[in-house]
Amino acid sequence: MKYSLIILFSVFVLSNVMAQKAAFVLGHVDTLYSKTLGEKRVLNIFLPSGYSPDSALTYPVIYLLDGAVDEDFIHIAGLVQFASFPWVEQLPPSILVGIANTDRKRDFTYPAASGFQFPPGLAAYQSAYKNAGGSARFMDFVEKELQPYIDQAYKTNAEKTLIGQSLAGLMSTEIVLKKPQLFNQYIIMSPSLWWDNESLLRIKPSQPRPGTKVYIAVGKEGKMMEHDARGLAKLLQKSQKFAKVWFEYLPEEDHGTILHPAVARAFKFLNQKK
Repeated sequence: MKYSLIILFSVFVLSNVMAQKAAFVLGHVDTLYSKTLGEKRVLNIFLPSGYSPDSALTYPVIYLLDGAVDEDFIHIAGLVQFASFPWVEQLPPSILVGIANTDRKRDFTYPAASGFQFPPGLAAYQSAYKNAGGSARFMDFVEKELQPYIDQAYKTNAEKTLIGQSLAGLMSTEIVLKKPQLFNQYIIMSPSLWWDNESLLRIKPSQPRPGTKVYIAVGKEGKMMEHDARGLAKLLQKSQKFAKVWFEYLPEEDHGTILHPAVARAFKFLNQKK
């Protein structure tokens, strides 16, 4: 009897210890092998409350560049959850797909012209861009592998949003100008349009899906970044191809702080009720 009590007590203590150390699960991880990129890509997935593969309900998908756990996935997942609460209702319940990076300077840049020179403040980082120029392959990955995989694996509908900041904002800008049909909502912050002497600002936007909306924001980030972000908004507005283009200058934010508050504001703008 004594030993039985000891065993029962030990099991009780062990169970409580294990309960106290139970993992908090925010989402789950998928791994997709990309033939286009020749590598495995990690996808961090956040599903809305009540999501069921057996339900007839379908959901919009938000694709997050810089979507690793140690990048922007965790805090953007929190925003997605908060904005979709029924008492907030600034975003419909949505699936979040965080695309973790392997080489963001390769994937988010297109080949620069031979005469391109880095801006003075960035010249010291030039060696880090030795693999630059792979954005065309990354766009093919998104279009031909990633989106079909997500649509097959999850209960999705036709609504697709892309979020990108800094170099990921450059990538988002290239998509919105060259392949805007891939998404119908874009959230672009502090895009690194200095790449290749701002050449993206000199191309004619392609035809987007009907009703496509774009939110662009920049903080107090210096004359070049602020000028380029404004220039992108004007380019898209002038094209008259997009249903709505918002631009916001957020002087209380800088390059390091703008992402979270800007995405929260973008959710309100993009999903405002008529």
